[in-house]
Amino acid sequence: MIVATWNINSINARAQHVKEWLNAVNPDVLLLQELKASEFPSLVFREFGYESVAVTQKAYNGVAILSRRPIEVVSTALAGDDADEHARFLEAMIDGMRVVNIYLPNGNPVGSEKFIYKITWMNRLLKQMQSWIAGSTPTLVAGDYNVIPEDIDCHKPSSWMHDALFQPEPRALYRAYLELGYIDAFRSLHPDEKGQFTFWDYFRKAFDYNRGIRIDHILLSPSLGARLERCEIDRSPRGKEKPSDHAPIFVKLS
Repeated sequence: MIVATWNINSINARAQHVKEWLNAVNPDVLLLQELKASEFPSLVFREFGYESVAVTQKAYNGVAILSRRPIEVVSTALAGDDADEHARFLEAMIDGMRVVNIYLPNGNPVGSEKFIYKITWMNRLLKQMQSWIAGSTPTLVAGDYNVIPEDIDCHKPSSWMHDALFQPEPRALYRAYLELGYIDAFRSLHPDEKGQFTFWDYFRKAFDYNRGIRIDHILLSPSLGARLERCEIDRSPRGKEKPSDHAPIFVKLS
């Protein structure tokens, strides 16, 4: 079973890129973030054999799950704040597995209310992940975490020292997810591999020179970790004309 995640940075602008990637890789499940659309073009992907569910927000945020297998929606909002209307969370059951798609807040600038919201959101997610791992349901939590976990996950740490993605608080919370027992699928198979990124800025030829960061992650509960065969970042869509600034990352589960 192949499960992938990709921050597409506008589904309307890059639907063709998604279709081409689905045709090339043929994943069973694809999680998309940053849809930036009030409606998700589900009919476009149904032609490729994918059903879809989405939480949308006009011009901002938005997450969707595409699947070749039946999708049962569990929740469309992260617990802990009924006033939070951002489209950043989608939990579903697919073939006996809990699949959670997240678009974690960016948090910039540091010290602002946006940064406080980021930390609060991550703490809410921590409580939810603790609840999930206490149960027996295999769980995958994937998406754009907007966290650079370690120095190895960026080309030049000094360039990110003042960015919200690199601050001690979100990095500590990301490690807290792992301390619960979740497995960072990519790092579990590529523990010391440098230069492996999922995001490159559009400016200053960042992609050409591989000046990137790894912020898109797939975390697996222990039962899924035992089934992990492969986790790879596919850089090829980032090299296309008018691409998303992120690349897809996928796992293969036995």
